[in-house]
Amino acid sequence: MKQKLPLFIITGASGAGKTAVMHELRELMPEFAVFSTDDDNFGTTAAKLEYQDRYNLLLHFANSVAKSGRGTIICGTFMPWDARKCDTYTHFSELCFINLHCDDATRNSRLRSREDKAIWTDDMLKQHEQFARWLLDHADTEYNPPMPTIDTTSALPSQAAEQVKSFILAKWEQRIGNAGTVI
Repeated sequence: MKQKLPLFIITGASGAGKTAVMHELRELMPEFAVFSTDDDNFGTTAAKLEYQDRYNLLLHFANSVAKSGRGTIICGTFMPWDARKCDTYTHFSELCFINLHCDDATRNSRLRSREDKAIWTDDMLKQHEQFARWLLDHADTEYNPPMPTIDTTSALPSQAAEQVKSFILAKWEQRIGNAGTVI
């Protein structure tokens, strides 16, 4: 495939719903490859990989998928500057980030209900509140194209996934147009 394709990255602070939405997207969008920056893609190898190495491998996976004319969605905390360091960054027409966001009380409740709840100290929760605010404040300035935000505070994962799907398909159809790719 000679035409460069867009790559979609769903980001957000921990507890915003990225993993839950990712599972829904795998069902909703089987024509796209859906990967995570977390351990589920890398198995026992995860502990041996720095996050930048994971990002680089994920972009290589996405590039391989794109060669068949298919799209890729990556879910996880992944920033534009991390992507720019990857070998295959320039192989995509654009990286379209989507921010999943929820209010602080919801995020804190979700994080304190996880298996790893012991690590979510007041300081850690505060750091994620600040990061979530940073994503909102910089969605139009640090992301090109600007990053839309989907509020997951009261939305079910399936509802948030439908919103993500709508955004991705609109962008995909805009970029691909009539190039012959079936969606």
